[in-house]
Amino acid sequence: MLARITLLALGLLPVGLAAAPKVHEFTLDNGLHLLVQEDHRAPVVVSQVWYKVGSSYEHDGITGASHVLEHMMFKGTEKVPAGEFSRRIAELGGRENAFTSRDYTAYFQTLERSRLETAFELEADRMRGLVLDPEELAKEVRVVMEERRLRTEDSPTALTYERFNATAFLTSPIRNPVIGWMDDLQSLRIEDLQAWYRQWYAPNNATLVVVGDIDPEAVHALAQKYFGPLNPGIIVPPKPRTEITQQGTRRLTVRLPAELPYLVMGYKVPVLGSADETDDAYALEVLAGILDGGNSARLARELVRGSAIAASAGAGYSLHGRLPGLFLLDGTPADGHDVGVLEQALRDQVRRLQEEPVAADELARIKAQVVAGKVYERDSVFYQAMQIGTLETVGLGWEQLDAYVERVNAVTPEQLQQAARKYFVDDTLTVAVLEPLPIVTEAPEEGGQSDSAAAGEANGESRDVQ
Repeated sequence: MLARITLLALGLLPVGLAAAPKVHEFTLDNGLHLLVQEDHRAPVVVSQVWYKVGSSYEHDGITGASHVLEHMMFKGTEKVPAGEFSRRIAELGGRENAFTSRDYTAYFQTLERSRLETAFELEADRMRGLVLDPEELAKEVRVVMEERRLRTEDSPTALTYERFNATAFLTSPIRNPVIGWMDDLQSLRIEDLQAWYRQWYAPNNATLVVVGDIDPEAVHALAQKYFGPLNPGIIVPPKPRTEITQQGTRRLTVRLPAELPYLVMGYKVPVLGSADETDDAYALEVLAGILDGGNSARLARELVRGSAIAASAGAGYSLHGRLPGLFLLDGTPADGHDVGVLEQALRDQVRRLQEEPVAADELARIKAQVVAGKVYERDSVFYQAMQIGTLETVGLGWEQLDAYVERVNAVTPEQLQQAARKYFVDDTLTVAVLEPLPIVTEAPEEGGQSDSAAAGEANGESRDVQ
């Protein structure tokens, strides 16, 4: 199922929220952007390096390159052998990892505050000094291919969503999966990775975010020491690949062995950075919350518990993307109902948003949940850094941190109704249905194990070995 929107969290709080702690901003001579936020509640620091490159920067033939390069960044430099980076962080009692999305690739460490210098030393070294070995690449590509099999190809709903996304978008690069298409992974060459690394991994294409029990000026000095000597690169922004205008509903049926049917629907919508009217983006954010803001939201209350049409149903919207995306609806029909009934029920929910203003008490509850979500996110130094890094890397600027709650609180029932009418139209809609086929298991050889035992053993081998 779709990842549920993170807009809505726990409990109800009065609408209104104090400003976020001050962010200290520095830019080194080589273009590295440094953002530091103090949080002295615990002797911990989070360091994150964000590169402005992800799957939406890729072109046909090298999809998955950003994600594979993320793996390769742990394979060593001339100074630090493969595996040494992770070993040194673990030795200091820290945690580290990385992630790739459509819009960025980021690397992070969480450490005791006095260990920040080690993180800077290691990250600066691999920012410009990575050694890309063909044998290591071959190993990591196999790991990523297996990751793709397990997460996408062995998951009927995930595979349906991937096909749906590639149908919804014809020319926008977000039609490609972050992990890449299997054919592209199989043909990925060391030269592709070397060119990708040289093109995007440079201080003037990176933002360093540090949050925790630290002094901003001391962090600035450390950044100057380790990142300051690095040479900048020549960063050429990717060419715009604007999605062509959709002129009618697109439909897709995916027939796969599966236990249950699945439905996913998506309307083309702007994100905050692309909306002609920024009020529209915040209205879409609130609309997603009205539909899927926890157990009291409309889809859970009316389709899952009320009419019992759906076994599950959800909605989602990404406000902070780099490129325009989709407002998503998805679900699995309950026993005794088919996908057509569920689709009609979801369409009825959309029509209600278009025809009836949201009641004041319902809207107030959603806004209170937004405030609660932001309060709880600020309890984590890691998620404070995530908020700053995401906003900065997609081009919105960290200053949007304070604007978010104020703008959500300002959304009116009339704006919600106008946004629903403007964007939830059939000409921009794509619908995909997973039609289950029987799940067939191979019969065991005579005298062998039962079907279930053999299947369990095979699954264990394919998942656990990697």
